[in-house]
Amino acid sequence: MKIAVGILTVSDRCSKSLRRDESGPALRRLVESQGWQVAQLAVEPDEQEKIKETLLDWSDGKSLALILTTGGTGLGPRDVTPEATRAVLDKELPGLAQWMRLEGAKKSERAMLSRALAGARGGSLIINLPGSPRGAIDSLKVVLNLVPHALAMLQGEGHENEQASAAGDIL
Repeated sequence: MKIAVGILTVSDRCSKSLRRDESGPALRRLVESQGWQVAQLAVEPDEQEKIKETLLDWSDGKSLALILTTGGTGLGPRDVTPEATRAVLDKELPGLAQWMRLEGAKKSERAMLSRALAGARGGSLIINLPGSPRGAIDSLKVVLNLVPHALAMLQGEGHENEQASAAGDIL
């Protein structure tokens, strides 16, 4: 399945070229290893309106199937990625974020401090990931296999086999 992906790094320091973005490129390598296409790659400061604008452009304007954010999910005063994401979502998928935190906690209890969200806007799946390269990769790997099915469901597919199976169980 060919999936168009956007990767948004949220970081004040990276947006000002005070630090090199390592999480975005790390996610790009993982996404491309799946045979998916990175259609958009950007770095924005920790500013809720700028994050929202990018998410809206990529979901509504560019119709990207998968949008990954990295950074801005912690407790810091400027960490606003979940708030910006929640403002654009049509549907939240709390199970994805919960699963990423639970698996992350097996390596570091600090993973439970993440406020990352996942959800859908139109036909786009949006997933917040931690800002560190290792945290972003580890978190995405937890839910990676669910992405194609989630995208199929957003397109109105994916229920036929389940409905046929349920109907067969009833008869």
